[in-house]
Amino acid sequence: MVSIAALNSATTEQLVQGLGEADSARVLAAFDYATEVYGKRIGDSGQAALEFSAGVANTLAFLRSDAETRIAGLMFELTLLDPAHAASIAPRFGQQVCDLVTGVRQLIRLRALTQGQQGAGGRGKNAALLAVAQVETLRKMLLAMATDMRVVLVRLASCVTTLRYYADIKQFDDVTRAYGKETLDLYAPLANRLGIWQLKWELEDLSFRFIEPDAYKRIAKMLEEKRMMREGFVSSAILRLQTELAGAGIQAEVFGRPKHIYSIWNKMRGKELDFTELYDVRAFRVIVADVKTCYTVLGVVHNIWTPIPKEFDDYISRPKPNGYQSLHTVVTADDGRPLEVQIRTNEMHSFAEYGVAAHWRYKEEGGSNFAGQKYDEKIAWLRQLLAWKSDVADAVVGQEDIQREWVEKLKSATLDDRIFVLTPQARVLELPVGATPIDFAYHLHSDVGHRCRGARVDGVMVPLNTQLKNGQTCEIITAKGAPGSAGPSRDWLGAGYCASSRTRSKVRAWFHAIDMQETLAHGRALVEKSLQREGKTAVNLEALAQKLGFAKVDELFLSVGKEEFSLRHVEQALHDTGEAAEPEDAVVLGKSRASSVEQGAKSGVLVVGTEGLMTALAKCCKPAPPDGIVGFVTRGKGVSIHRATCKNFAEMRAQAPERVIVTEWGSAGRDTVYPVDIFVLAGDRQGLLRDISEIFSREKINVIGVNTQSAKGQARMTFTAEIGSTAQLQKALTVIRDVSGVLEARRN
Repeated sequence: MVSIAALNSATTEQLVQGLGEADSARVLAAFDYATEVYGKRIGDSGQAALEFSAGVANTLAFLRSDAETRIAGLMFELTLLDPAHAASIAPRFGQQVCDLVTGVRQLIRLRALTQGQQGAGGRGKNAALLAVAQVETLRKMLLAMATDMRVVLVRLASCVTTLRYYADIKQFDDVTRAYGKETLDLYAPLANRLGIWQLKWELEDLSFRFIEPDAYKRIAKMLEEKRMMREGFVSSAILRLQTELAGAGIQAEVFGRPKHIYSIWNKMRGKELDFTELYDVRAFRVIVADVKTCYTVLGVVHNIWTPIPKEFDDYISRPKPNGYQSLHTVVTADDGRPLEVQIRTNEMHSFAEYGVAAHWRYKEEGGSNFAGQKYDEKIAWLRQLLAWKSDVADAVVGQEDIQREWVEKLKSATLDDRIFVLTPQARVLELPVGATPIDFAYHLHSDVGHRCRGARVDGVMVPLNTQLKNGQTCEIITAKGAPGSAGPSRDWLGAGYCASSRTRSKVRAWFHAIDMQETLAHGRALVEKSLQREGKTAVNLEALAQKLGFAKVDELFLSVGKEEFSLRHVEQALHDTGEAAEPEDAVVLGKSRASSVEQGAKSGVLVVGTEGLMTALAKCCKPAPPDGIVGFVTRGKGVSIHRATCKNFAEMRAQAPERVIVTEWGSAGRDTVYPVDIFVLAGDRQGLLRDISEIFSREKINVIGVNTQSAKGQARMTFTAEIGSTAQLQKALTVIRDVSGVLEARRN
């Protein structure tokens, strides 16, 4: 435990680094107050509260943050230990500090709510992808919940302070392992995106130390064993290159690259390399003024050492898709081992360190093309802002206007076009600003949206047009009953209920489907009434629809229901026989066999493993073994069996998914036959029908119905045949397609 006297001595000078006189006085006053109120309090991690808060504030000072941020770093732990102190923050330190402290407390509340979600997802590849997506959403939520981006800086500083404490006391248990994983998943990538590289690497290395302690120690040991030799070699290599460059009149900055244990482990694991095979364990960078000089330096490097051709990458002439530019080369050094050299201009270096080409774009995502470009651009702007702040930090002292300008920009740098709301199970959903519980429900699942009848936000009942806010927990109350039995309200299409176009389209689709069903039923009733009036109730509706130019009978019903097609045309078609086929082409129709399912023969269909339910093969698609089949529970007529590819079934399933039932072919009678419709399109000629009929006879296929139409030199024929299996049918179709003049032969 660090004594308060020692802490005061070591802390105060760093706490005010980079601040003006007035701000320094405010921060020191806050530290004195913290020393008084924290006393001997202990935080949740076991660290002394004052020691922890001072560590957070010093880290924020290292980031050259403003006075308000440093004071918030000192104070937020106090409000967590004793919430009663929250009311004293604003009067004592101002509203800005109070808002920052409140923001940090919100993020810590979020951590408690979502703890464990970053690893959630179950098993399997899809579950792993969902877990990764959830972690990414949590990262965005952390940023979006912070109405002032300085809140995120305080949270990152608190994470690194806690990890440093765990490392100092050498605590390795489930608590530190879980904290390390959370930091590695959420906070290290955020530090990376914000361009705070020192924190990023430290968060990664410390987290890795707790998650994989053995691997950490092994790599650290390997680095330490070779450190003196490696540093000595790199120093001599840098000196040699500087001498050569000076002799060539080239001004350049040459420096070694820092080695981070987590980065080394990641590369060893990702590329399946041994430690000795890593090229960039010994590496340095060369920074020059312009592109031309980059290539000149490359020539000098290759003149000094022998290049390894396969390890040369020219990202200047061929930038990476994310815009990253640099020359990468690996050479064989004097001791025969590889040495990596990166050459770039100052502008390229700045872009690589702070711009959209930073490591997280091509290492964390595995590529540069992914959703959320606007989000990325905003994060890139934040990184550039932090870089600008760092550049002018030394000049800011005493220039309050410049410092305040930076603070105002940082306060406004939020993800203000999205919000993040939690389910009661702590799953995070990303929604547009202005989203309501209805948007939330449809984002969960379409059926949840359709059945939504109320909502609780943070445990309180709210109207469905309430706009949700970041970090709230929303619970949807749904209508009771089977899925599909309830539906949305037309009021939801009005203003204020749906912020998402996706939600509005789903609501419209529901009502469109309802309207279609009503129109279809109305059209069917009109057509059937017309048939009764004409005394033609036994007419084949499919054939009638095709005669009138419709591909399916439902299209006829819809057109009549919409009053787009007159019933007069239906009546005319009933009396119009069309062009009759030649008498000699007449087909001799057989009677339906007793073994046909049309005559009540056992179909062999099993419904959910039982033969006890009444079933009927659907007339629209006429399934036969071994077609993939599925059942639909009708009202009063048992289970209707459809082919799995039936379009009519697809429409019914969309409207009433709860009535779908699993079916399969069981054992039918050995001679059982099934009726199917066969459509043939051919050039009209004499003897065509006779030729096709002979094929049916030869294949022992009983034809029980035929409908023929001839117009404009083409014959359209529909045969209803009884088959034992689809294999028998396919054989017949193959032969029919070889008949002279046949253009198409297929099962309807």
